Amino acid sequence: MAEHVMPEPVVHIEGVQELARDVVVVPNRQVQLVPNIGIIGGRHSVLVVETGMGPRNAEKVLEFAADYAKGRKLYLTTTHFHPEHAFGAQVFAGGATFLVNREQAEDLKVKGPGYLQMFKGLGEPVARQLEGVELAEPDVVFDQEYDLDLGGRMVQLRATGRAHSKGDQVVKVPDADVLFTGDLAEAGQFAIFPWFPPYDTDVSGTRWLAVMKRLAAEGARVVVPGHGEVGGPQLLADVRDYLELLRDETWVRRDSAVSEQTIVEEISALMIQRHPEWAGHEWIEKGVGCLCSEHPA
Repeated sequence: MAEHVMPEPVVHIEGVQELARDVVVVPNRQVQLVPNIGIIGGRHSVLVVETGMGPRNAEKVLEFAADYAKGRKLYLTTTHFHPEHAFGAQVFAGGATFLVNREQAEDLKVKGPGYLQMFKGLGEPVARQLEGVELAEPDVVFDQEYDLDLGGRMVQLRATGRAHSKGDQVVKVPDADVLFTGDLAEAGQFAIFPWFPPYDTDVSGTRWLAVMKRLAAEGARVVVPGHGEVGGPQLLADVRDYLELLRDETWVRRDSAVSEQTIVEEISALMIQRHPEWAGHEWIEKGVGCLCSEHPA
């Protein structure tokens, strides 16, 4: 069998979608390891959400953002520390104020170097984009909440607590009813569980489910997932329902003392049958492993 070659995780500034007045997204075009990138404007400032993977991608994002801003002050935030979301922040140094929540800043500092090496091992296309990465230090670090005044528009940065990662953060634009979720929600694929024991076990299926229940209850007119097509409130409900079913089906089998491999096989078949159009089948097994570890004894 031919070895799978990862496509180039390159941000292309094309097909930019206007979600509301002065709110646009550069779509990821369904390319793996390319995030949806947001630009949110106010009267005197502009916030960029996500950098793309590595300095070359970030340079394109910064160039686009600066042109879009037309002299307005630039800010940068990232939804979590993973490489395609935050490993281009160095490019914004001196040109934008970089702000994230405390747990994410700690993730970037403590776990960033390990993730840099791990992702370089995913293949030459990824390693190429990660050449020259220097992990940036945020200019502003906040605890749980930060309200950023862009001038006539307030943007809410909200740490969610441990879920997909320890430092997950959503970005809300209340006056436009737009929500950027990062990898708490994906469109058209199974939830990404970075469950890599013993190296990384910060992801929590139960806490993630609790976060998604809250986000789904709050809703949003427009939801920008970490990856995949921009959607509406149903996207949040779909992720909530998937995580709830994954937990319930895993735990009922765990209660029956079924082997973890059998649980993986049975639940993978069930979930693929439920969502045959979703990509990322490999993440089902990671989700089962995570939830097995969280099974109440």
